[in-house]
Amino acid sequence: MMRKDKPDHNSSHGRRTFMKNCILGAFSASLASTKLLSGNEKQSHRVKKGQMYYRRLGRTDLQISEISVGGSPVPEMPILHQAYERGVNYIDTSHTYQNGNSERQIGQLLKEVGRDKVHVGTKFHLRRNWSEETIISSVEGSLGRLDTDYMDVLLIHGASNPEHLDDERVLNAFEKLKKQGKYRFNGLSCHSNHHEVVKKAVECGYYDMIQLGYNVFDIQESEKEIQTYEDYLGAGGIRRLIALAKSNDVGIIAMKTLKVGGKRQNLDKYKTGTTSIYQAMLKWALENRDISSVVTEMLTFDQLEEDLGVIGKPLTEGERKNLFRHVVENSKDYCHMCGLCRKSCPSRIETPSILRFLAYHEGYGKIGLAKEAYSRLKPAQTASACKNCGECENACPYGVPVRNKIREAHFLLG
Repeated sequence: MMRKDKPDHNSSHGRRTFMKNCILGAFSASLASTKLLSGNEKQSHRVKKGQMYYRRLGRTDLQISEISVGGSPVPEMPILHQAYERGVNYIDTSHTYQNGNSERQIGQLLKEVGRDKVHVGTKFHLRRNWSEETIISSVEGSLGRLDTDYMDVLLIHGASNPEHLDDERVLNAFEKLKKQGKYRFNGLSCHSNHHEVVKKAVECGYYDMIQLGYNVFDIQESEKEIQTYEDYLGAGGIRRLIALAKSNDVGIIAMKTLKVGGKRQNLDKYKTGTTSIYQAMLKWALENRDISSVVTEMLTFDQLEEDLGVIGKPLTEGERKNLFRHVVENSKDYCHMCGLCRKSCPSRIETPSILRFLAYHEGYGKIGLAKEAYSRLKPAQTASACKNCGECENACPYGVPVRNKIREAHFLLG
């Protein structure tokens, strides 16, 4: 399917006009869809216990809090306890977070509040010479650090190759670990190439949940004519992928909703009354009833109050306008991780990964993590192999200055 009759976006004026029009269109559409729902219909997808709302995580039947704790990095124990006491009952982590200390600290929480009180999801990587044995070894290590007999959800970390999802090594490892009672449900997280990975994960019928990047920049329409799959509309198509998962009872947890980790920039110019732009971002994501939870890093008590302060509060029209204004003014700096740049690159540079590592460095404040991740790339996968042909920017549907950004990443992280 081809997008047709696109306006000229070569000039900055044309681009600004296009962006303004498409955002206003998204604004009107979102208001219309909200108005179609009655009060009872809006609440039917969630249940309230205390001050927290909970949603079902797909076929797992786990009822998880609308706001979950991210473990990269994990907050200090007093903040973890406060989150738990405020109703947060899902924590996301991985064997690589803080060199395993994230899992150790979460394990301490499980011991103090009771294993059945908190649902934990942790992950394993498919890196280098991975095998069925390396997967099982990674999971055993995670169980040891969590000091528990089982994890609630076991995920592939950062799945980007759809062929890995039904690889016999992966399936055999999952099967053996499940028979041993070492996890209850399985899933994957996805940072890039989501249109192929999510579609494959849903259609193969093996995965119970998916953790997927989802934020307000996903309202942005593509600027260029692009080839798309018949059942996959738009360049990003995140919301349709989420709906596809929902239709097959695959749970969705949203991540990267704030586009930042513990480091939150001063964006007061987008504030609406007492509502911060970050609160508006969370409210926007939670409007999607196909989302079970939003995982966010709450590293201070102020951040905890900010994030949990959105529970039960709808996004107002004023908040929505400021939120969409933020998208218009900052869209050129945001990579949607669609992977089209990499597919068009004659050198096959790992462009989406590089841009994600740059975001870790600049927006998340995770400088060490960003440099360590970049160092794992081979020289032929980095900006040093760039031929400056511009094919990446020709392919990018969103006008991101890809070449400048990968060079910046190479300078900062190399």
